[in-house]
Amino acid sequence: MDADRAARLGGYGTPEHIPLSWGYLAPELLPNDDLQRIGSRAARSRHAWMMTPPAGSPELRRILAAEYRADPNDVLVVSGGQQGLVFTMRTLAEPGSAVITESPSYPGAILAAQSAGLNLSSVPTDADGILVDRLADELERTRARVIYLQPSYANPTGAVLSAERRKQVLELAARHGTFVIEDDWARHLGIDGQTPPPLFTEDPHGHVVSILTLSKPASPGLRLGAVIARGPAGERLRASRTADDLCVAPLVQEIAHSLLTSNVWPRHLKRLRAELATRRDALTSAIHATTPEIRIPHLPHGGIHLWARLPQGTDTREICTAAYSAGVLVGDGRHFFVDEPPAPFLRFSYGAATEAQIAEGIRRLSELLER
Repeated sequence: MDADRAARLGGYGTPEHIPLSWGYLAPELLPNDDLQRIGSRAARSRHAWMMTPPAGSPELRRILAAEYRADPNDVLVVSGGQQGLVFTMRTLAEPGSAVITESPSYPGAILAAQSAGLNLSSVPTDADGILVDRLADELERTRARVIYLQPSYANPTGAVLSAERRKQVLELAARHGTFVIEDDWARHLGIDGQTPPPLFTEDPHGHVVSILTLSKPASPGLRLGAVIARGPAGERLRASRTADDLCVAPLVQEIAHSLLTSNVWPRHLKRLRAELATRRDALTSAIHATTPEIRIPHLPHGGIHLWARLPQGTDTREICTAAYSAGVLVGDGRHFFVDEPPAPFLRFSYGAATEAQIAEGIRRLSELLER
């Protein structure tokens, strides 16, 4: 396990720090009042205090399955996306085997693979997602049986897998008998245009396993996600489910079901899209105006992260340490590269800080870079 990467993944800072790199939304962007009301009502339901099947309550699974055009029996409710990643990697790949990831990639997925005893192999990405020619070469070289991808608004780059590459990835998976773990964490965080449909919906052969979470768009305290899989992958995952726990807390499932079936949910997502657009644009404007030496190669159309490049030779560890001392949390790009020398990148997040905090955080960072 990479202790340095793990420590940074859980590095919260203090309440006084400006969160310019953080994986969750600011409290004012969350439907907290609605969740309190829904939670109080759910706690009075008899269903909240009864066991559900290990796969989750049938009512919740039916709701979660709909967007993926899946059978409810293909849905396994889990305690958040991170648990889903660890569980899926551990179940679908043998210890010591290879897992291919896009790079740069989500550090939590890297840690999940390491905790499952898997050997990481990376393939570079660009604004259109993973480089398919390189992926084909890596599949031939490693004989990997698992590929980890974020097709929509990847963390940290914001990349979206293009329509052509989606088709090519599915063809490669079918040809090599490989499972694709689709980390669909940002499905509800689209900003510009429609979020692409889940890769799962384009896969007729059961090679794609999708992982979703409500912890990102609804609340970090709502630890609920789902693994969606059909065919042999689904059978293996269902058979292994009770090794982790007998079920996700029924009260949490009841709250999630009530939220997703209420008029609160579409209203919240509409407001969230507008707020994220405003904060994303405020962040990019502040960087362009205050720190011209920082280059933004790709403007994300969804998600909550912005991937930015510093001049060659910049020590990102030193910058992030100095920023922390100055009261600003910034993501060190080193932690997002898998098995290749990291380039000088920083990850910024626009979902956790207000516009005023964004302006002040970038101002402090600019002073550090000048020194």
